[in-house]
Amino acid sequence: MARFRFCVRAQSFARIPWSTPLLLVLSVLLVGCGDAPPAASATPTVSSTPTVSSTPTPPIPVGHPITVTEFPLTPNSNPDAIVAGPDGALWFTEPKGFTESGADKIGRITTQGQITLFPLPAPKRQLRDITAGPDGALWFTGFGTTRTGNAIGRITTQGQITEFALSAPAGEPSLFSAPDSIAAGPDGALWFTESGADKIGHITTQGQITLFSLPTPKSSPNNIVTGPDGALWFTERTVNKIGRITTQGKITEFSIPTPESNLGGMAAGPDGALWFTENGADKIGRITTQGQITEFPANPEYELSGIAAGPDGALWFEEFDSYQKGNRIGRITTQGQITEFPLSTSLNVQTIAAGPDRMLWVTEIGGTVSDTSRPSKIGRINPPASS
Repeated sequence: MARFRFCVRAQSFARIPWSTPLLLVLSVLLVGCGDAPPAASATPTVSSTPTVSSTPTPPIPVGHPITVTEFPLTPNSNPDAIVAGPDGALWFTEPKGFTESGADKIGRITTQGQITLFPLPAPKRQLRDITAGPDGALWFTGFGTTRTGNAIGRITTQGQITEFALSAPAGEPSLFSAPDSIAAGPDGALWFTESGADKIGHITTQGQITLFSLPTPKSSPNNIVTGPDGALWFTERTVNKIGRITTQGKITEFSIPTPESNLGGMAAGPDGALWFTENGADKIGRITTQGQITEFPANPEYELSGIAAGPDGALWFEEFDSYQKGNRIGRITTQGQITEFPLSTSLNVQTIAAGPDRMLWVTEIGGTVSDTSRPSKIGRINPPASS
């Protein structure tokens, strides 16, 4: 709804005699009210400052409800990341759940729903992200305990697991680095974020690790993806920035225009840009490889989570229910048009990935250890045809 702004210039009162009729006073005060003339163009800023495009808040259409095909997991599991593997299946992380007897496994699910679980050799590893590597294997990140430490892991499509330990700086606890997201780079290696150490890591397929410190302290780098420009792009949640690192280790940061946006998932789009969720700002963001940022308002009644490029040339993102209105999945075109689709599941969707079967696959978080009637699941979604 448009808002009328009542504009009064305080300095005008001194020039109006008190004997002047009220209607005349009001007409004098209101004449010329309006926006101030635009300021002159500012001096060009450095490359790390984004160019911002703002968009009006459009109504968000709601499509037909979608039935999610669900595949239950073991009790107390807490599935996190999911990705399409090189073998035509989907692979996911299953960290320990709500008790010490939780999963600690890597999962594989075929497009027909057959699930196989592979336990980690080191117990009590809090698994995080997983990605398909350049060597035909899957690579994953894991938090450890003070005894097992943090690690980058590799699992073959036959289930053979190898882990590469991450050492902490001198004087820091063994869990200091906190490896989080991981992605295959254009250089034949894997790149990952260390949210506790404010670093970007590089690991070869032979396990050789190199770390790059971020210029902004306490930035908590989170999601990382390979961009269309041959660099890696990542979110810095606590300092509200998007980062870019070349394969030689040169880092550039771009500030998000909306304060405290609480950056979430990130994905490379089919339009040559990077797309991300802003859970704190209820927006979907887009950044070009030159740093131009555009934000698109999403539904504020839902919490935003993961985002992925779909099989239809659009981006799909998860909206989990904050007000018991039912979960939804969102679709945004590369022009910024958003459509929401109600989901049949009552579980909270966590992450999303496009499968080799042109379906969307999601991880779904179930009940607590005392609520075994709602186990966590892997969900399969047939995305509606674009209109």
